[in-house]
Amino acid sequence: MEEITNKAHVLLLPYPLQGHINPMVQFSKRLASRGVKVTLVTIDNVSKNMPKESGSIKIESIPHDEAPPQSVDESLEWYFNLISKNLGAIVEKLSNSEFPVKVLVFDSIGSWALDLAHQLGLKGAAFFTQPCSLSAIFYHMDPETSKVPFDGSVVTLPSLPLLEKKDLPTFIYDDLYPSLAKLIFSQNIHFKKADWLLFNTFDVLEKEVVNWLRTQYPIKTIGPTIPSMYLDKRLKEDKEYGLSLFKPNGETCVKWLDSREIGSVVYVSFGTLASLGEQQMEELAWGLMTSNCHFLWVVRTSEENKLPNEFMSKLSEKGLIVNWCPQLDVLAHQSVGCFFTHCGWNSTLEALCLGVPMVAMPQWSDQPTNAKFISDVWQTGIRVKAGEDGVVNRDEIASSIREVMEEEKGIMLKENAIKWKQLAKAAIDEGGSSDKNIEEFLSNL
Repeated sequence: MEEITNKAHVLLLPYPLQGHINPMVQFSKRLASRGVKVTLVTIDNVSKNMPKESGSIKIESIPHDEAPPQSVDESLEWYFNLISKNLGAIVEKLSNSEFPVKVLVFDSIGSWALDLAHQLGLKGAAFFTQPCSLSAIFYHMDPETSKVPFDGSVVTLPSLPLLEKKDLPTFIYDDLYPSLAKLIFSQNIHFKKADWLLFNTFDVLEKEVVNWLRTQYPIKTIGPTIPSMYLDKRLKEDKEYGLSLFKPNGETCVKWLDSREIGSVVYVSFGTLASLGEQQMEELAWGLMTSNCHFLWVVRTSEENKLPNEFMSKLSEKGLIVNWCPQLDVLAHQSVGCFFTHCGWNSTLEALCLGVPMVAMPQWSDQPTNAKFISDVWQTGIRVKAGEDGVVNRDEIASSIREVMEEEKGIMLKENAIKWKQLAKAAIDEGGSSDKNIEEFLSNL
């Protein structure tokens, strides 16, 4: 456990979903390794699956009688009310200690937390679990203020590549989650008052966007927030995310991968939230089978009933299906040659940091924009093309996999993936851009 040598005390408030918790926990570890006291605030529904502390990171949990609502919009309001009622008491309790809280680092999805921090006499830092490109797009295409014409064709925005409708975050044209969209666009005005905006990315990965955003906001890139032993190896105990809501049994996956040839396996995962329709699951299943490559496919228990029976009877020839697996260990395994992904930002960063080429099949939110960067900007993968009905057919899936795994383009994609792996390591290593930004952040507390 790191010795506390810095009088600063940082309070972190992640949104209670695994994909939002992981990056903030990793950032916490970087702070704690510099002798800073760190406390992570969460809710009982999450903390019951966590240790009371993780290394030097203390956990403060907020009790609640009822379970969080299932609806996205309702859960956002429920969470806002719960935090608003309880955060003050936590800050007061911690302020009576030797290390009073100086700053609240909050998930950017909860932009209201900035006012809360300032009311409590704290500095406020918004933490973004998505790339800078998203914030730039939301800035330019805010429906309240945007002067950018969007007629469904191509959009030209400062610092960004040309974007078609299929490349834009779904909140730009889809009103499925009105409360979430409202929160996202409110950031444009709200975060002008923030003391810092912290992004889980690194300077050279989004160079033009980062430089442009710095003209508008006090931003700092502090990523990639991948466990240190997969990157710079300076935090010797940091081998996994550590506060996982899932309890994966990785032995089955790793043992199966051990028996495969180098670079011969396609790893397939759509994260913890994305849900494919039955027709798309069937096309994906047969696309994997006809690609003629070995595949390891993570299918959540709730999705298993969508798998075709005939496919399951043939599975043992080529593939392994699991409900969960240790993704970092899998991506780092020498037998994995390609990652078939939904392009969530955490998964995208992990693939970049571990030098694995991708086949991109984005679903919603930031994923279409991430897929655009994967295929056209970083050139570490290819993006599958959906039909007019929105479904990607089996032939497209199989040929995309073969293009990455077997054809000449795959060699170029792998070389680019290795290049970004090295640049990611350099950013977070001693003296790198993200390392310096973390130091500057702490020096201003």
